[in-house]
Amino acid sequence: MSAQDKIIKASHMIDMTDIIREGNPTLRQEAKEVEFPLSDQDIILGEKMMQFLRNSQDPVMAEKLGLRGGVGLAAPQLNISKRIIAVLVPNLEDTEGNPPKEAFSLQEVMYNPKILAHSVQDAALAEGEGCLSVDRVVEGYVVRHSRVTIEYFDKDGQKHKLKLKGYNAIVVQHEIDHINGIIFYDRINAKNPFAKTDNMLLIP
Repeated sequence: MSAQDKIIKASHMIDMTDIIREGNPTLRQEAKEVEFPLSDQDIILGEKMMQFLRNSQDPVMAEKLGLRGGVGLAAPQLNISKRIIAVLVPNLEDTEGNPPKEAFSLQEVMYNPKILAHSVQDAALAEGEGCLSVDRVVEGYVVRHSRVTIEYFDKDGQKHKLKLKGYNAIVVQHEIDHINGIIFYDRINAKNPFAKTDNMLLIP
């Protein structure tokens, strides 16, 4: 049974045992584009990936299933070498603790996503990045573009163009890296992990 056949079973919920870790060759392959119209299997896979992200952000479900919290997941992390990513970025409470008007600033399953254009300015998360496929802390600035324009298809085959900046741009770049065989620490300066490029934006 393939990894995808197992994951798309009606009774299956993705957990940490489904996620492959660094050292697995699938994480270093360039994933294949999916063809449209999408197969039912690829649509269900996208829905299951989004369900995982929702569960990982729900304290009760995360504890029950033993999940690490995540805001993005790429099919290669499930040992499925396809260009499919899911992103679920929650909006935070305001300074007075009021819930946000919209729960998420970005929630989408993207098929064949790619970066069309990007800013000259670099950006990095001040706290560094983590990854569900990397079970260790890797310190340093992961240098990315502060703004990107991306193109992707939804499950119905509709093409979308999206401009992203700040944290959302970082999340999507991290996931697109996965479908290109790149892991976040490849972008850390090996000699000086906290080196800043000219006018680099540090995102808190």
